[in-house]
Order: sequence, then structure tokens, then C-alpha cells
Amino acid sequence: MENEFINNDGTLKIMPSENSSAKDFDFLHGNWTIHNRKLKSRLTGSDEWTEFRAEQDCGPLLFGQANIDKFKTDAFGAPFEAMALRLFDPATRLWSLYWADSNVVVMDTPQVGSFDGTTGSFLARDVYNGKDIIVRFRWDLSDLEAPQWSQAFSEDEGATWEWNWFMTFTRKGE
Repeated sequence: MENEFINNDGTLKIMPSENSSAKDFDFLHGNWTIHNRKLKSRLTGSDEWTEFRAEQDCGPLLFGQANIDKFKTDAFGAPFEAMALRLFDPATRLWSLYWADSNVVVMDTPQVGSFDGTTGSFLARDVYNGKDIIVRFRWDLSDLEAPQWSQAFSEDEGATWEWNWFMTFTRKGE
């Protein structure tokens, strides 16, 4: 059976949707409260989750072809801060999504992809705890009042996925 995520040469199948544009992430601009649900231990068969609240502020850059946000929480007894940088390439019509946090202080491998309607799909090859994996981000915009982001890891070339982090966003003041 053909793998929907991998080309014959082992590269990831990442193509822009017909509607992909620099405006895809405009919904995210502003201030948010985020309910997080995250697996305590990833790729270990764990089913123990932790839930916590975070705050995020997002704004446009580079004349609307990029955005940046600041993610903050103190849910684990110490301040934690992260940032996401999203860049739109007008030549390929693909987004590259980068993450860095105050624990590691380096940019992660970018997730690359686009939105098709109300679903954003982004993929990258990466390494987690010494294991080669594929990382998958999914945005669900079916409810713009409560957009959802989720993350999954695959250690078997996309045959199976462990969904390990879910975020539900609510605009501050609402």
C-alpha cells in the first residue's frame, strides 16, 4: 500500500493546496488563552496526560507573509516561554513553521505545509529522543472562535501516529 506521506525516494509529500496563501494564519493574530492537553511521555505507550493553561500573543511580520507568537505558561512551577515563527514562501505557496522554547533555545526543524479549507497540514522529518520520526501538525479551523492545533509523531514512516499534544484556543476577553 502506498504511503500517503512519503515519496518513493523517501522525501515527504508536501504540496500546497490550491488556496494556499499568505493570509492562511491571519485568524491567529491577537491574544489567546490556550487549553493544552499533552502526553506526559511520548513514544513510550503512555496514556497519561497533563493539562495546563497558557497565553499566546500573535502578530504579523514581513508585510503579512509571516507571523510570530509568544507562548507563555507557569503551569509546571517555573516560567516557560516559547515562540513560533511562521514564514510563507510565495514561490512554493508553502508555510514553514518554526518553534523554539526557553528550555532548549534553538529553532526546531520546520514543519512545512499549507491549509486546504479549514484544515492545515504540516510535516517534517525530525529526531525525538534519538529516534527518527515524522512530526505532523494539524490545524482545525472549523470553529474560528476555538481553533485547534494538534501534534503527532510517527516512528514507522507514517504507518501509525501517536497524537501527543492538543491545544484549544480562546480569544482573550471572550
